[in-house]
Amino acid sequence: MDLAQQKFPQSFSATSDVVGEGRNGELAHHTALAHTPRLQRKLWEVRPGVWCLVGNGLSNQTFIEGPDGLIAIDTGESTQEMHAALAEVRAHTDAPVVAVIYSHFHYVSGTQAILDRYPDIDIWGHEGIVANRQGYGFEMNAVAGRGLVHQFGMSLPTEGPDAIANVGLGLAFRDLDHAPFTEGFVAPNKTLTEPTVATIAGLEVHITPAPSDADDNVTVWFPSLGVCVNNLLWPTLFNVFAIRGEEFRDPRILLTGLDHIGGLGADHLVGAHGPPLSGADEIAAHVINYRDSIQFMFDQTVRGINRGLTMDELTEAVQLPAHFQDSYLTTQLYGLVEHHVRQIFTGLRGWFDGNEASLFPAAHTERYTKLIAGFGGAATVRTQARKALADNDLRWALELATWLVRREVNEHGRADAGTAEDRGLLAEILRTIGQRTTAANARNWCLTRALELEGQIDIDRHRVHRLSAGLVMSNPADASVEALRMLVIPELASDAPRELRWEFSDAGHTGLLLRNGIAVSTSGESAGLSMALDHHTWAQVLGRKLGLTEAIESGAITTSDDAAVRQFFKSFDHPCLAE
Repeated sequence: MDLAQQKFPQSFSATSDVVGEGRNGELAHHTALAHTPRLQRKLWEVRPGVWCLVGNGLSNQTFIEGPDGLIAIDTGESTQEMHAALAEVRAHTDAPVVAVIYSHFHYVSGTQAILDRYPDIDIWGHEGIVANRQGYGFEMNAVAGRGLVHQFGMSLPTEGPDAIANVGLGLAFRDLDHAPFTEGFVAPNKTLTEPTVATIAGLEVHITPAPSDADDNVTVWFPSLGVCVNNLLWPTLFNVFAIRGEEFRDPRILLTGLDHIGGLGADHLVGAHGPPLSGADEIAAHVINYRDSIQFMFDQTVRGINRGLTMDELTEAVQLPAHFQDSYLTTQLYGLVEHHVRQIFTGLRGWFDGNEASLFPAAHTERYTKLIAGFGGAATVRTQARKALADNDLRWALELATWLVRREVNEHGRADAGTAEDRGLLAEILRTIGQRTTAANARNWCLTRALELEGQIDIDRHRVHRLSAGLVMSNPADASVEALRMLVIPELASDAPRELRWEFSDAGHTGLLLRNGIAVSTSGESAGLSMALDHHTWAQVLGRKLGLTEAIESGAITTSDDAAVRQFFKSFDHPCLAE
């Protein structure tokens, strides 16, 4: 079939007959609701001596028993989550935990729960884990938090039509019973970058780098047990694009990792998410189908790019063949194919797709104002949007309603204003789409945005770059100093170069040079200004618990020139520094 002749992607249904009601009153696509039981809390005994806990949080915790004790693979999002996992497995074995293996940097925040009881154990993981955690927490702080709120529906109610159905990979981002979610990450002391064979807990273990949604991902193979633990084959079509925003996940690299798994002949396949699979033939068939779904999206996107299709045209042209919907593993239960196609295009070729209007677009507020005028005014656009909604022409309704809301800037300077009526109309359209999509990411994003438009939730705090005291203390002091680069106010940092040296009594020294509207990391050796403090005081200042002036006046910070240091920090968009 010619690429340009296929039907538009079915990212959501055009009719309401697909909508059902879930266990908490949530309204969602029946396929999305049917996915929830797969993610329910259950400790699976994969085979004797191997357990996988599903439903304890967003990720699984897996335990492998060897002659010398237990290996814990991934430790969840908090120490509370990991304590709960340990309690579950203790009903089946009292073997001590002798090692931890991290599959990647996402689910490693509960390790301290293990070390509290077993302090002298090896922690295995890719050497890139620490750097990835620092970059994610410091540089992309605000947008990362906002992305999680949208993608995982963290502000959605617990009951009613807008409640969470599931989040695709798990029941929810976190189990609320585990609050207050204490951070317990501990850096690996056994790192690798190449395929590694080691004896752990008396078992031969093969750990192979296998980039997936993180470049520090590894696949773990226990040949004597026939067990493979991985973060490549998910309980849903792989998410090439994360709606929360992530770096490009190259599908070609994913194929390498999946082909490696397919060649192992595993009897049991345990994932970072979802229920385990057993049976060598069944696993082999699933792995082939899964990797082929990813290759199909990549190859057909490239085919379309070579033929000159724009991104919009590609989303119409590249759709998975129907047979991939025969398995939940390759169904759009998390992300959507049309979004993955756009990400592949952008990752390979950048943002310009050959559409002439994209080359030099008009300012959006100006464009929307002119479009509204061309349609005959806001009232006409409003009427057309409501008609499109009534006719189930949801894509057109969404575009029209967006013009009305995005034509003006709000009090925060964002193009996100509009009357209560117009914001309510856009919310209604988004809620309709959210209820009719199979994809958890799309449903959660649409419902969260709808509630924000209606004024039922406020996520503006996630539009401010915040560095918590805990984050600063859990990382090297110089990492948080370097993170100030993202807080520079250019017009206040464009004078003659100024350099400040931080002298930490317990964490070494570092520096920052202001010039040309940017901040450059230095050693601080040539700085004309300096200040002395400890790591804790710096964390309190960045964490908005202590003002710079208060810290100086109390003696917690001493400087070479109080006034000059205060002036230096006025160049940063941080209330406790620029006070």
